Amino acid sequence: MPPTLASLVQHSALKLTVRAGEDRLGTAVRWAHVSELADPVPYMEGGELLLTTALTLDAEDPEAMRRYVRRLLAAGVVGLGFAIGVNYEHIPEPLVDAARAEGLPLLEVPRRTPFLAISKAVSAAIAADQYRAVTAGFEAQREMTRAALAEGPDAVVARLAAHVDGWAALYDTSGAVLAVSPEWAARRAARLTPDVERLRERPAPASAVVGGTEDRVELQSLGTGRRVRGALAVGTGAPLGTAERYAVHSAIALLTLTTERSRSLQAAESRLGAAVLRMMLSGQPDHARAVAGDLYGGLLDAPFRLLIAETAPGEREGEPPLPAFADALESAAAHAGETVLAVPEGEDRLLVLAGDGGAVVTACEGYAARDAEEAGVVVGLSAPAGPIAAAAAYKQAEQALSVARRRGRALVEHEELAAGSVLPLLADDAVRAFADGMLRPLNEHDATGRGDLVASLRAWLSRHGQWDAAAADLGVHRHTLRYRMRRVEEILGRSLDDADVRMELWLALKATATESSPEQ
Repeated sequence: MPPTLASLVQHSALKLTVRAGEDRLGTAVRWAHVSELADPVPYMEGGELLLTTALTLDAEDPEAMRRYVRRLLAAGVVGLGFAIGVNYEHIPEPLVDAARAEGLPLLEVPRRTPFLAISKAVSAAIAADQYRAVTAGFEAQREMTRAALAEGPDAVVARLAAHVDGWAALYDTSGAVLAVSPEWAARRAARLTPDVERLRERPAPASAVVGGTEDRVELQSLGTGRRVRGALAVGTGAPLGTAERYAVHSAIALLTLTTERSRSLQAAESRLGAAVLRMMLSGQPDHARAVAGDLYGGLLDAPFRLLIAETAPGEREGEPPLPAFADALESAAAHAGETVLAVPEGEDRLLVLAGDGGAVVTACEGYAARDAEEAGVVVGLSAPAGPIAAAAAYKQAEQALSVARRRGRALVEHEELAAGSVLPLLADDAVRAFADGMLRPLNEHDATGRGDLVASLRAWLSRHGQWDAAAADLGVHRHTLRYRMRRVEEILGRSLDDADVRMELWLALKATATESSPEQ
């Protein structure tokens, strides 16, 4: 520990005597400074033991001594050493009374003890404390390095918590707790997830301090460059000392190494994953399994889902959304002990193969209620598929992605399209343009007040060409309806006997009816 006033008083060679402030002798001394100025405050930084002979002080003036002591305390001076036998044979009582009244430790320095001896004692104690801190830090580094090599990140966190006499926690990129020590700190660590998420938005390395004096927590990001791979939380009841700081920095370096894989390894895995996925999509699941070996476990067997993600249109500040989305999926898989195959296609597209019903699919489904602009990505998710149906799953994901783009949604599942109505698919600008062009002549005719051809056509098509039923719906005679249908054929130049014409007209009517639909 650093030198204190008590340790200096106990120093046998200094022969110091305490005259005031006995209850504050445990205060640490940052330095010993000699000054004969009546006001040395401008030259103080705080934490000093001030040494003086009172050469320029009127130490017999009670009011002057009260002002002098108060200025020293306000500047952070921790003690006053007064040399006797130089200008004063004894410490003047006004100074003793002022020091006692204000609680400033006052040490009597005998004439045979030079100020230089006190300065050397303080300097030696500080150097010894720093040496102990560095030695302890290096020992902590060696211990945590052995733990990292033999046992992994959990052991590093446990050793760190012991060295700082507090608690420590390791987080992944999503803010989920991966390891915590001791166990009692798990709930406290979980409450810091929002703070970890805010730290993740800043380029690495980044740090933050949260909590109060009794529950002080330092957060440190893990990663290199702009990519944050996780975070480390260290909780203590007081600011970290030198030895504890060495231990924390060592833990950050070790945990960064364990969470940041080399770029060459990442590139190799990405190339292998792309090859495996291409084999799956080309209908060669057996070859894909042979190439992948045990790397992807049982992922290549049924059932799995295939998803395609792209960056949503629009300019954004900060971290690109697609890498953040990929990190979230990998984090969900790692937390659940699952395997995921993620293959980037350029900077704005990502293909992912994940187990059906697993944590990755669940993490994706969390985007379903969000819009694309908010999420920053658009995702198409296939239905569950087996190895031989990978190509079909890819087409399903592409179709779902196309719908997600048109609707401005973050996620669309193919099952949602297959089980739903075709009407939402008509809410497309190209379909509406086709519908408007086909029905425009009829709408222009109706606008002149010479008949209601559009409503008549809708009623007739909805009744599958049954004249009596359609006429009854309209409240007109069936001969009137026959006349109107002939006018439709004349105006459009197309025969209603053609099934394709009837289908196109019906879709055009439905498309125009969806313009005010909330499905858009």
